[in-house]
Amino acid sequence: MRNENFKWQGITDLAIILSEQNNFAEVLRIVCQKATDLFEAESAFLMLANPQTGQTLKTIFKEGGEWIEEHYHPVCANVGGWVLHYRQPFLSADLQQDARFAANLFSGIPVRSVLAAPLKIEGAVVGYLLLINQKAGETFEEEDLILLQRYNAVVSPYIRNVQKLQEYFEAPVPEEALLAKYRALGLLGKSRKFIELLQSIEAAARCDVRIYLKGETGTGKELIARAIHQFSHRSRQKFVAIDCGAIPENLIESELFGHTKGAFTGASRERKGLFEEADGGTLFMDEIGNLPMSMQSKLMRVLQEGEIRPIGGNVSRKINVRTIAATSSALNELVQQGEFREDLFYRLHVYPIFIPSLAERREDIALIANFYLKKFAAEQQKKAETFHESILRYMKNRPWPGNVRELENFVERMITMAAPTAAEISGKLIPADLASDFKEFTSTSASPEWEHSLTEKLQSYEEQVIRKALEECNWNRSRAAKLLKISESNMRFRMAKLNITKPD
Repeated sequence: MRNENFKWQGITDLAIILSEQNNFAEVLRIVCQKATDLFEAESAFLMLANPQTGQTLKTIFKEGGEWIEEHYHPVCANVGGWVLHYRQPFLSADLQQDARFAANLFSGIPVRSVLAAPLKIEGAVVGYLLLINQKAGETFEEEDLILLQRYNAVVSPYIRNVQKLQEYFEAPVPEEALLAKYRALGLLGKSRKFIELLQSIEAAARCDVRIYLKGETGTGKELIARAIHQFSHRSRQKFVAIDCGAIPENLIESELFGHTKGAFTGASRERKGLFEEADGGTLFMDEIGNLPMSMQSKLMRVLQEGEIRPIGGNVSRKINVRTIAATSSALNELVQQGEFREDLFYRLHVYPIFIPSLAERREDIALIANFYLKKFAAEQQKKAETFHESILRYMKNRPWPGNVRELENFVERMITMAAPTAAEISGKLIPADLASDFKEFTSTSASPEWEHSLTEKLQSYEEQVIRKALEECNWNRSRAAKLLKISESNMRFRMAKLNITKPD
């Protein structure tokens, strides 16, 4: 079982982070992410009762696991009903065999151990935090039950906003201002996963704690780290980056901590390390999992003590640096394999942000590709303005293992091959190494009619109907709402969601 000190430190870290948040969605994400880490759970669910009716529970945030339960279920059902009725925490070593639940909510799902505790606001139970299955086949214990109650006592004050709770029982509204803010930095997208990422970046910038970025190669980890730095109170100080996998093992200590003159052969002058260069600012450590074990203990000391000692020096120097660590591999697996220190992992893992792959946000591909089309056309002084429809479909359906970086390279290669006066990028410009793949795609893919998902088609139809009603009512929202047989507040909400505004 994990050292209890780590868990108590984790709750302390949680309290510090939550005190800095003003984004309700990010509070929920942090609460679930921290819970899976501290209790070694496969999944965490934050379940809240509808503040208007009190009759339904909704999973308003889920962390981990491959399966997703229904968004809503009756408040009387299963574990949730038990916790809310008895106002007590719940522990079951084997829910499938638990006599308290003859018809269990998770039937057919590989659930073993379950841990849950109520979330209370001014004495009223408003929901509960549910943890499913300890990793490595372990079961939750009584100590975990006690700790989860303390955990929830820290969490509850931060979810007391009844209006915000009610919003989670409605559809989300697009965050246009947020998208525009980060578009200027080169972070492009409009999908729900991308908006959630930006919300995490916003929250991370506001609190001065260590950040851990996890994302596949090419997802833009350094760009995200720079954005966090730029919008933090450290923005006037330096942002320094290092790729821990690109520095030879015998040079990494000098690179990070510096050295004195004559400290080793070739040290002809004193040199500052990157920690000292970043003093007052931010140090981004990419591919932290490649850091040699000998350096991990030294980094751990720096994070604990807030001071560095250059090679050859006998005096420590105080530093004030925010670290942002990143990896494209599973750092927790390296911990289990004994290749990465567990204590260092938790020191770095204070505020985790998981970056979605391009395949997880396909609706952003066209926007990103068009950005690079304009960028490279301008740089190469070419007239290219659009992609042929077949290339757009190909890009939207390709897996992109190299993520945004690979897509950027793909677009740049086609622009390079294009004629200076060509306005459209056609299939003839597909790079040679992808030509056969493109040909196979175009010969087997569905027609453009089926390019959009059912959700996209329904949203488009909804927008058309609302616009038609508004036009018939001379853009009087109240009359249009009556025509559509919906409330005026519902009308306002749908107009905001679909970005419908009265034309000039």
